[in-house]
Amino acid sequence: MKLIKKINIKRALYTLSALVVFIGCSEQLDEPQLNNNFAGGTDFTDASGMQLSVVGAYAAFQNRGWEQPLLISVRGDDVNAGGLGDQQDFAETDLFNYNKDYWMYNSLWENVYRDVILAHTAMEQIARFQEFGDATDIAKGDQYIAEIKVLRAMMLFQISEVWGDVFIPMSSNTDELLDVEVLPTKDEVMQHISDQMDEAIPLLPNMRPNERTDFPGGVTRYSALAIKALANQELENYQAVADASGQIISSGKFSLFPDFYELFKTPGKLSDESILDFQYSDFGQGEGDRSGHLYAPYGPQGWTPAVAGAASGWGFYEPSMKFIKFMLDRGETVRLETSVLFTDRGIAELQTDANYATLPSFVSNTTRDGDVINDYARALFASGKHYLPSNQLIPGRTAYGSNKNYNVIRYGEILLMYAEALAHGASGSGMTADQAVNLVRARAGMPALSGVTLDQIIDEKFAELGMEWGKRYFDLLRLERYDELNYDGRTFSPSKSYLPYPQSQVDQFPILGN
Repeated sequence: MKLIKKINIKRALYTLSALVVFIGCSEQLDEPQLNNNFAGGTDFTDASGMQLSVVGAYAAFQNRGWEQPLLISVRGDDVNAGGLGDQQDFAETDLFNYNKDYWMYNSLWENVYRDVILAHTAMEQIARFQEFGDATDIAKGDQYIAEIKVLRAMMLFQISEVWGDVFIPMSSNTDELLDVEVLPTKDEVMQHISDQMDEAIPLLPNMRPNERTDFPGGVTRYSALAIKALANQELENYQAVADASGQIISSGKFSLFPDFYELFKTPGKLSDESILDFQYSDFGQGEGDRSGHLYAPYGPQGWTPAVAGAASGWGFYEPSMKFIKFMLDRGETVRLETSVLFTDRGIAELQTDANYATLPSFVSNTTRDGDVINDYARALFASGKHYLPSNQLIPGRTAYGSNKNYNVIRYGEILLMYAEALAHGASGSGMTADQAVNLVRARAGMPALSGVTLDQIIDEKFAELGMEWGKRYFDLLRLERYDELNYDGRTFSPSKSYLPYPQSQVDQFPILGN
């Protein structure tokens, strides 16, 4: 098949991103999503059009509303919702007080399922191209469908983490969901995801995402293996976790980006650590077209940026005091500096505890890039992992975090998942749990451990993955370490593990209320 030139892929991305926005205006899950076509009049005898379908699926996957990652992430003991804002129910969610009518709940559910349906639409459209294609076209279509299965799996994984028992759409026909008589359990969702990845893996490129030249940063078999490992971790099938993560490790294709601080900034974009990212770009230009995520909710409400004119944030997402003290107690340096933006007010509050009266020099309201984090009402700290220094903004761009990718799965997590699986009794090949953990610790400037225990590995995950996608919260649920969530006045019980289904969805799908 003759490949479309990169410039045309870029143009297709613009077109299909606009289409996703258009579809988003129709936000009812029970409405058909254009079913078998993204647009009418498609010439299915021209197999090059399959690329438009797969680019459309990627565009939908990466089209995350600002509230979606925040809602997924906010309930762990690593992060707090910023206070004194206009999203009181977001703050209440962080306290495990849930409002089924809160707009964020419905937005997360509705928009993720919309994009799952769009993934099915894209796969069905590619299958129609294959009907008219030759052997090469069919093979390429099989790869594209496998890629979309990976995107779909990641979305289903996250929606099930948040709600537990959820729908598993099997086509773009949303009417089928109205006929569901038994809602799939979380375990069934995770097993479905694992099975889907088994189907996809042999059809995907055997390379790192950053080695792809057709879709740089696109999914590969290692993205699928990572999602398989994540799903089996939720199932507590630790041998499957060790097998899948072990294949990633044994491939020798991945390595930790050497500078943890820069990993989450421009130098770390599509590094050899990246396994799955949301990719955004200003296309190297200070104005005009861009593909971006709204990072303002993570940013400090007030700052004095090193580059004048760079916009500040909203203060909705705050590293917890518990996390900061945990990191200081461990002697963490670069991982703490990277994860937390400090205000003077936050530092002063930290120092009211006599155990933290003297702090390392890097604990400052001025980042190493010269951005000054001023005091602001909503929070004492801001997330450094969602921060892009103002001196890394492309001149002309002022939005907080503009041009920054959003990490979803990275090699550091794979190493720690593998180590945890071994600590649970799984067998691995090619690397010990000590070796996996110490690779991560060495990058962080931490001393090596010997005979690592499960508790040490879980602590390492806390230090390495704090502020990322609620990974800490979901670890604590899986391991039933509920007491960790009773901090700063919070009271957690297992009945609070999952959010209630949005009332507007219960109204449409009564099975959710059963």
